[in-house]
Amino acid sequence: MGLTAHKIVQLPLLKDALVITGASYLKDTPIEWISVIEMPVENFVRENECVLTTGIGCHGDTFLLKQFVKDVMQSGASMLGIATGRYIFDIPQEIIQLAEECQFIIVTIPWEIRFGDIMHKVLEDINQEKKEERQLTEEIRRELINDVLQDKGLQEIAEVIVKHINVPIVITDDARYVRAAKPVEPETLKKFQQDEKVPLSANESPNVSYIEHPLYPQIKGYYVHGEKWYQVLIATNHRKQGFLWFTLPDNKPLSWFMMNVLEHALTACALYFLKENAIEMTEIRLKDNFILKLAKQPNDNLRELLSQGELLGYDLSLTYICIVGEIRLREKTASFAQFKQDRPPTSSLQSLNYYIQKEITHVAQLIGRKTMATFDEDEVIIYLQTDHHLHTETANEFLDTIERRLNELLTEVALVWGIAAQKSEQGGFHESYHEAKNALELGKKQQGGGERTFFKDTRINRILLAVADHGDIIHVVKETINPLIEYDDKRQTDLIHTFMTYNKYKGNVSQTARELNLHRQSLIYRLRNIESLTQLSLINGEDIFLLELCIRLWQLRLN
Repeated sequence: MGLTAHKIVQLPLLKDALVITGASYLKDTPIEWISVIEMPVENFVRENECVLTTGIGCHGDTFLLKQFVKDVMQSGASMLGIATGRYIFDIPQEIIQLAEECQFIIVTIPWEIRFGDIMHKVLEDINQEKKEERQLTEEIRRELINDVLQDKGLQEIAEVIVKHINVPIVITDDARYVRAAKPVEPETLKKFQQDEKVPLSANESPNVSYIEHPLYPQIKGYYVHGEKWYQVLIATNHRKQGFLWFTLPDNKPLSWFMMNVLEHALTACALYFLKENAIEMTEIRLKDNFILKLAKQPNDNLRELLSQGELLGYDLSLTYICIVGEIRLREKTASFAQFKQDRPPTSSLQSLNYYIQKEITHVAQLIGRKTMATFDEDEVIIYLQTDHHLHTETANEFLDTIERRLNELLTEVALVWGIAAQKSEQGGFHESYHEAKNALELGKKQQGGGERTFFKDTRINRILLAVADHGDIIHVVKETINPLIEYDDKRQTDLIHTFMTYNKYKGNVSQTARELNLHRQSLIYRLRNIESLTQLSLINGEDIFLLELCIRLWQLRLN
C-alpha cells in the first residue's frame, strides 16, 4: 500500500507524539506527501497529505482552531500533526469529537521536535516507497511482456494483474467476446457476453487519487449485473482490439500503482492481439496462396498437394467443384464504392472480402459442406465439396443461401457466378477453375449481371466462340447486325431484344407481346422493321437461324 500514517507515528523521532483521534485508521490511511500549513488552508493542501501545524494563526481561539481542522479535513488530507507547548497546549474536546466523527487522525507533537526533522524523515520514506513501487511496476511490466513472448495467453495476463492489484479482471476482444476472466462469477460473464451494460453517471467515477494519470481519461464506467465495472480500450495503431475491464470491490480506491499496472497490462494485451493477428494473417496468406496455386497453376503431383492441403486443414481427397464469382456494384454511383476499397494492409476484418468470406464459411457449415475460398482482386474463387451426381443441386443451394444473406448485408453489391462441371477424379483443380472462369465470362456476355452460369450449359457458346474470330463470319455478323444497332441507337428502341424474345417463344406474337409489355400491333410493327432492316424473313427458318446466330456471336465477341 505504500507509506501509511501508522509508519509515520512509529518513527523513533515521534516516540513522544500522541495519537488523539483515528488510532484505528492508522494502518489503512495512505500518506503521499507532507507539508507545514498555517491559517488559512484554502487550496494549499492536497489529498492523502500529512499536514503539520503550530497553530500560530489561531491565537488560542478554539473557534479558529476548529475551523482550521475542519478545512484540513475537507481538503482530503490524511492526518494532522499539531505542535503543542507554545501556541496550543491541549486539543479542545469539541475538536476531538469532530475528528472522531469524520474518522480523521490528529496527532499531537511535542514542541521540541523540529518539523524540519520530521519532514526530512517522512520525505525520505516516501521517496523510498516510490522507488520500490517503481521497481515493482517495472518487474510487473517485464513479467507481462515475457508472458506474451513465451506464448502465454490472455488468461495468464489476467492472473498477473489480479495477483498484483487484487481486483477482478475481464478481457474481451473487439467483438465483446470474453477471452479471459479472473475471478468473476459465471452469471456476470454471461452479461458481458450478452453486452448487457448500462453506462455509469458522471458522478459515479472510480475513487481515484490521481486524475492526472494518463490512464484516467480513458476509463469508462458501466453497470454489469448490478456491479460497477470500468472499461479501458485496448488498441494498436489506432485500431480497436478489445477491452480490459476491472471492478473495485467495496469502492476500493484506484491508486497510482494500480493504474500503472493496468497501463502495462493494456500494453501486454495489445501485444498479444497483434501477435494473434499476425499469426491469423500468416495463416490466411498461406491458405490464400495455396488455393490460388490450385486454381492458377497446373500441378500433377497429387501427393504433394494432398500433403500441403492437410497441413492447412484441407482434405483434397474429397470431390470439389470450382465456383468463380465477380464482385460488382449494382450501380456505378453507389456510395458503397468507398467501403469496397477499404482493404487495410494489416487485416481483412473491415473489407468487403471479409464479409463474403464469413458468409461462405457460415453457409458451408449450414449445408454441411467443406469449402476452400480465396480472393484475387474482385474475383471470388471457391472450391465447394459436392457429391458425384448432385453438383448442380449443391452449387445452387450454396449460392442461393449466399446471395440471400449477402443481399441483406451488402445491399449495393451483386455477384455474378460461373460454376465448373463436375470433377469425379481426384485433382483437376486447375482445370475446374478454368471451366468456372470461362462459364463466368460467357455468362456475363450473354446474360448480364446477377446471374449464374454452369459450364455444362455453355456448349453452344463455346462452339460459337471457336468460329467467332473468322474474318468472313465477322463480316456477315456486322452486315446483319449493324442496321439493327444503328436503328436502336437512333430511335431508342431494342429490336435485338425484341427478336430474341420472339424467337424464345417460337414466333408466338401474343406471348412475346405480354413478355415485352407491348401492344400486339406495336410488336408487329417492330418485327416488320427487323425484316426490313436485315432483309431477312421471320417466317423463314434459315433466316431466323442466321439472325439468331449473328446476334449470339455479336453478344459474345463483338458487342
